[in-house]
Amino acid sequence: MGVLAAGRRHSVACRTDGTVVATGDGRAGECDVGGWTGVVAVAVGNVHTAANTGRAHTVGLRCDGTVLATGWNGDGQCTVDGWRSVTAVAAGWRRTLGLLADGTVVAAGRDAEGQCRVADWRGVRALACGDWHSVGVLVDGTAVATGNDRRGQCQVEEWRDLVDVGAGALHTVGLRAGGTVVAAPGDGPGTVAVRAWRDVVALSAGSHHTVALRADGTVLAAGDDAHGQCDVQEWRDVVAVAAGSTHTLGLRADGTVVAAGNDADRRCRVGGWSGVRSAPTR
Repeated sequence: MGVLAAGRRHSVACRTDGTVVATGDGRAGECDVGGWTGVVAVAVGNVHTAANTGRAHTVGLRCDGTVLATGWNGDGQCTVDGWRSVTAVAAGWRRTLGLLADGTVVAAGRDAEGQCRVADWRGVRALACGDWHSVGVLVDGTAVATGNDRRGQCQVEEWRDLVDVGAGALHTVGLRAGGTVVAAPGDGPGTVAVRAWRDVVALSAGSHHTVALRADGTVLAAGDDAHGQCDVQEWRDVVAVAAGSTHTLGLRADGTVVAAGNDADRRCRVGGWSGVRSAPTR
């Protein structure tokens, strides 16, 4: 969850005034956020193949703990209007997760791979959705995961001292309190590289790449770079990042947004955005 979100074909951000902006492919209504207000964080559901274009959705967390959703709802992933006391949201392929104030998690959408089986999770502090798996960070710094594990992306039970987590199509990354990063599986997209990163304060996993924000406002990226989505070395004064399927977004301290990678469907046309919220607030 964050102030920026990047999917397969669209990008979303929430502004300091609680409104939301979006750009990219909106054929399923995933960019229909013009009337949203009071939003403090956003998430977008990715689609894992080009064949599923037009099946994305967008989720917004409001300051009163309720949740908004728009876009494709074929599996009920947008059926979140009854959720209350939500403190964080995450969205994946055909599903949405919500973290409640008591540390439990609710889910809506596709569960064919077990990715929505989160009812027994307790003491959760952070969430992430990959394409077919879901991950949570517990208050004790450990992690839980459920869903498709065919590449070992759910093998997080040995992780410790975590503060955040990110999930891609077939990989998972975790941010430790000391600013280092762990990853599963060991041979995943750029996962060897991320274990050498230091001074990381935030991270985001795209479908096949990982992006990290460092304490000095610079950005690191590893993994698939076929569309230039890892070309972030020159970015400065960044305060938040979001990784999509083939593009990356960065929020600068002045409230403007930069983008790298695939600009098909205008998903990287964020140059005119301003006043984007610097961090989620509740």
